[in-house]
Amino acid sequence: MKAFPVLLLVSVILLSCQPEKKAENLKKMQHPSHQYTFVELDSDAVKYLETDYIPVYSDIYHMDGTKRFLLTSTLSVRNTSLTDTVYIFSANYNDSYGKQLRKYIDSTILLKPLESIEFVVEYEEDKGGAGASFLVEWGADENASQLLIQAVMTGTSNQQGLSFLTEAKVVKQEFRD
Repeated sequence: MKAFPVLLLVSVILLSCQPEKKAENLKKMQHPSHQYTFVELDSDAVKYLETDYIPVYSDIYHMDGTKRFLLTSTLSVRNTSLTDTVYIFSANYNDSYGKQLRKYIDSTILLKPLESIEFVVEYEEDKGGAGASFLVEWGADENASQLLIQAVMTGTSNQQGLSFLTEAKVVKQEFRD
């Protein structure tokens, strides 16, 4: 009976060490949802090319404006076409000053009809700031308005929970013959 409290204490200590390993693994995860299809295709090969700006918030200010509330941001890129494929050429994460902090893909991603992909800015990332953003460059041969790009920010602290959504703004379009 005296061994039970010691065994319980050792179990609690061992279990409390495990979440740190899980958080470490999350930092390395870039493609959380499924296996993406990478193709060798340059942006010059498509008839339509677009660059979208998506505001994301790695943190927001609260209380008197001096405290930061850290958030996890998920960028969602959705092909809404029932028939056409699109190509994602780049997805770059920038800080409040426009400086690129992370390049999320190294080669072109093929996005089939109705397929979605996500990129996650983890909770611990605190360099982006309240003015962070993504720039996504994508292209297609047909139907140039078929992507839906949104960012969802979520965060919890104590019993406080927060979530909100932002949408992409087209900053550059190029139509080719």
